Amino acid sequence: MNPITPQQFLIRQPAFPDRKPSDKFYLDLANRLLKECVSAGLFPTLHESVLSRLAICVTGYYQDILSDAGLWRAFTTQCRRMYGHPVPFHSEPEGYIDAELNRIDIAFLIWYCIAMIDSDHRDLYPLHPDVISLSKLWHGILDAEYDEAPMPEEYNIGFQLEVHNPEDASGLYRFSHWLFLHSYLLTPAFTLNLAQLAAEARISEEGGESRLNDLLEEAMSLQPTGPLALYLKEWIYLVLHDRLPDEKDAEEGKTSKEVHKYYKAVTEATGGSPIAYFSDYQELNKFFITALGWQEGEDHLPQFKSHSDFVIQVDPEKGMLLARNVAKCIADPANPLYNAAYARRHAFDLLSVRGLCPPDLLQTILKNGWLPDAAFPDTDDRALVAENADFIARCYLQMFYRGD
Repeated sequence: MNPITPQQFLIRQPAFPDRKPSDKFYLDLANRLLKECVSAGLFPTLHESVLSRLAICVTGYYQDILSDAGLWRAFTTQCRRMYGHPVPFHSEPEGYIDAELNRIDIAFLIWYCIAMIDSDHRDLYPLHPDVISLSKLWHGILDAEYDEAPMPEEYNIGFQLEVHNPEDASGLYRFSHWLFLHSYLLTPAFTLNLAQLAAEARISEEGGESRLNDLLEEAMSLQPTGPLALYLKEWIYLVLHDRLPDEKDAEEGKTSKEVHKYYKAVTEATGGSPIAYFSDYQELNKFFITALGWQEGEDHLPQFKSHSDFVIQVDPEKGMLLARNVAKCIADPANPLYNAAYARRHAFDLLSVRGLCPPDLLQTILKNGWLPDAAFPDTDDRALVAENADFIARCYLQMFYRGD
């Protein structure tokens, strides 16, 4: 196992490319975590690059809580607001202290980092024995150093910044850039997006590196990221001001809109339900003709001919959405296609495969508890998924669930 290099470590530090006096201590610590993981025989199938990123990630968490930089505090505080506990997948143990060193924090980060950056372990069970064993091992190492570790002052680059202060503009940009592209907490969730942007830049007629930088700047403004799929502005407000940005009153200035024609047509055809299920393309196409009034004798949306198990959902304002290959997973009492045996094998995909299930439909499914069979692959722990379904969807799907 090759050690983590200074370059690999420093690029994740807020002060990069500058070096700070404490860098050597934390680089050595990250390498110690890496060495102890390998010596213990944990996660033997993980590539060394993934293990190195994992050790750097947990070291970043350690630097954050030692300096009280606020990123981890922002995450756990928002988790409490949304889900009632500080860390997904784990019950809050007695003695848990916010923004201090906790074993379940490390266990969560181990799962999160591996699942987000390693496509071969994307469906890793959060309570996998190796996750728990490594969290105990690393917690012991970090706890032993807790009182003597040097202060990583560079982690306080957001200290005293004000979002609305023009004099802080350059500091806010530097802070934002680190949060989105290099921080231990937000960056893992952006890995898949980054690979797609890099591929787009490579095939661009413009300069590859320049094009990638432009795409990253655009992503910083438009794409949610991190384990909660929050937008960068939301993360900044949480870290600096312990709240989300104020939202404009959704009703202010809102004018009455006519109900969408497809909403009327579908609910009339279904007896009032905004959702309809179809086993195959023939049924779906017939519905388009008889219920929606589309041209008789034509094959509508022929690109869907090779698919099955369709769901249509309508909204009074948005109109109609169509999902394919998902109906058998949805335990809606009114769904004649629901198949529990099939759902046990495939329901988790609705929470983890981007683009499979439209976000509005998935939100309806989760709100109504219609995904009871979903479990992490190779486990039967459906309760863990049921309790954390919204978080799982946010973390895996990102803008495909929270693209609002």
